[in-house]
Amino acid sequence: MSSAEAARSARGRGGERLLTISILAALLAALLPVVRVIDPGWWLIGALLLAAMILAAGYTARRYRLPAVAVTLIEAAVWAVFMTLVFLRDTALLWVIPTLDTFRAVPLLVESAMEEITVGAAPLEPTVPLAFMVVGAMGLLTIVVDHVVVTARMPLLASVGIVAVSLIPAIAAPSDVDVIGFVFLAITILFLIRSETRSREKPLEREAERTAGVPATALGIGAIAIVVAVVATPVLPQPGARAGSGLGPGPGIDATLQLGDDLRRPQDAEVLRLRTDAPSVPYLRATTLSRFEGGVWSPDRAQTISLDADRAFGAVDAEDDIRVTDYSAKVDIINLDSPWAPVPYPAIDIDGLSAGLWGAVPYNHTVASTNSSTQGQSYEVAYAPARPSLEQVRAASAVGSQVRDETTELPTDIPPVIGELALQMTAEATTDYDRLTALQRWFRGGEFKYSLDAPVEEGFDGSGAEAVARFLDVREGYCVHFASAFALMARTLHMPSRIVVGYLPGTPTTQSIDGQPVFSVYSSQLHAWPEVYFEGIGWIPFEPTSGLGVPTTFSSEAALPGQTIDPDAATPQSSATPTAPGDQAQIDLEEQRQNAAGGASRNGLDPLPILGVVAAVIVLLSLPFLIRELRRRQQDAAARGGDAAAAWQSVQEAAIDVGIPAPASESPRAFARRLVEQHGAPASEMNTVVLAIERASYSRAGNRSQWMGDAAADAASSVRVALLASVPPSRRILALLAPRSLIIRPGSVYAGSAPVRAR
Repeated sequence: MSSAEAARSARGRGGERLLTISILAALLAALLPVVRVIDPGWWLIGALLLAAMILAAGYTARRYRLPAVAVTLIEAAVWAVFMTLVFLRDTALLWVIPTLDTFRAVPLLVESAMEEITVGAAPLEPTVPLAFMVVGAMGLLTIVVDHVVVTARMPLLASVGIVAVSLIPAIAAPSDVDVIGFVFLAITILFLIRSETRSREKPLEREAERTAGVPATALGIGAIAIVVAVVATPVLPQPGARAGSGLGPGPGIDATLQLGDDLRRPQDAEVLRLRTDAPSVPYLRATTLSRFEGGVWSPDRAQTISLDADRAFGAVDAEDDIRVTDYSAKVDIINLDSPWAPVPYPAIDIDGLSAGLWGAVPYNHTVASTNSSTQGQSYEVAYAPARPSLEQVRAASAVGSQVRDETTELPTDIPPVIGELALQMTAEATTDYDRLTALQRWFRGGEFKYSLDAPVEEGFDGSGAEAVARFLDVREGYCVHFASAFALMARTLHMPSRIVVGYLPGTPTTQSIDGQPVFSVYSSQLHAWPEVYFEGIGWIPFEPTSGLGVPTTFSSEAALPGQTIDPDAATPQSSATPTAPGDQAQIDLEEQRQNAAGGASRNGLDPLPILGVVAAVIVLLSLPFLIRELRRRQQDAAARGGDAAAAWQSVQEAAIDVGIPAPASESPRAFARRLVEQHGAPASEMNTVVLAIERASYSRAGNRSQWMGDAAADAASSVRVALLASVPPSRRILALLAPRSLIIRPGSVYAGSAPVRAR
């Protein structure tokens, strides 16, 4: 083989090697979104290692000019050996040779993985079945992409497949857009397409293309597309999910008290908007759970009555001496797919529901449908909450005679610790209300902590009696644990109790309609709280969950409006937040209006965010200089290695940075003469660079001119310094901080044209 043929062969291998690296980078970009669905672990390393091994095997096989079928078979063999050795070696011969037991184990692993994906909540724990599925799928994807890109030479088709795979985690567990991940994926796709194109080019074609600036133009278009996608997409109007829109169902309501799965999901989507004429924003209930059997709470299965029927919601339980006030609330569903329509308590009328058969449940004043969904609904609810005084609620008994037996039933095997703690925490209380507020204070005190993760890690993610006992021991959990423990402890004290599933009042927005502030409710505000029945008053909600809202309290008859009285305090105290179920514990809505409009004042200004923004701006502004300096150093290193084209390109880019045209129509000598005569470039150094590029262009060895030594690199550096010195300081600073050569390539249409010389 001649030296020229050897050089061409080496360049071909270099192109194939670069293409292999680009495929691995694109596959890595497609794999990274999976980290949002499955906790990162050894499976990530295994997937990357398997992909690298398959690509290396394919690259090696092609070097020996094996047929495409043989290459694919070799890659498949690597995949099979790796998967058997890592996951199924106990069933294989010599740890790598599959047997019948190996093939029988595969469906079991896949079935286990699919079950974990179906019933689990993101991010999933990286178990062996999940790792088997992800790593195996990554290996198969690598084989397919390698065949499509390298053998079939269809990089665009492979790119579409890679992008589609990267979208699967976002569809499975929707979340905010990962801008960094998107940009990385886009860059790797462009790198893959460019590498495949370059691997098919001849050396002279590459040189001509580089001179003409085609890669720079393509790079500029790709960069602009990425920037437009990142900057413009977030400001576009987002489609609202409505029934029949084809966008799929939105978040739902799990009435089986598996709320932890919903609360731990990564997406925090807006589910509805609410406004009311009441002085406080109400909780919205979906359904109630009264029956506790088999260690779990079951949703009430009461018969619904048509909304058109008289007194569909039944009567309000409060007696005549209890103050009852009528209010209305407007609910606009944004993205909620549920058969229960969230309503305030107690609802007495509803108007606006459509698209289905809707009915009311008089027992718990809820609204449900058997054949429709809340998606896209907008309705107005009238409700009439009872507002007893502190003296009235203390005088009332929580042992009601008009409630169902299921609200007082307890399993025979309930752990004794639940009743023992209930008696211990209420030993000093003399009334039923005081006993419940004592429990409420205990749960909301410093001994308990709100946590979405601890229950899962400790293995008591449930609402049964055993889970409640475990929660009372660990004292970490979320609303389900607090509500279940409170309700069961109330029953051990012979008080009727149930659990309500619904939503917290939400957060204020800056919007106001008819003088009523609009509150936005998100999926993360899905909530569960207990209720206890008081004779003559009805069901009273309590808030035992630590860190959410304020405890339920009632005002004394002597209290001033807007104040509540703590039973253990000597003076009235003012409520602080609107998120307690208790009526008088809510703050005045006017304060919420001021907060929603930005009327709250600030005592001081935190300088850290401002310093962070300033530092980010400085880093962003310095990026062009750093990138240009890195490129200049690479060109200098290449020139010292004998690459005359790198030295010549360094001079051309230096000229573009200071605003000097570098057209493709001008020969190196003409361009050099213009730099010397018009822009003060040193003639001797300029002549050295021209001599180097001419020797490289017309020699058989290509653009390597080893005999020039460091002369071409030193000469190019001197010319660059001279060109910078020839322009005014303002232009020199601009050339350093915002070099035009990063986006304008020598010889491109954007590099300008040579000035016409006067004859």
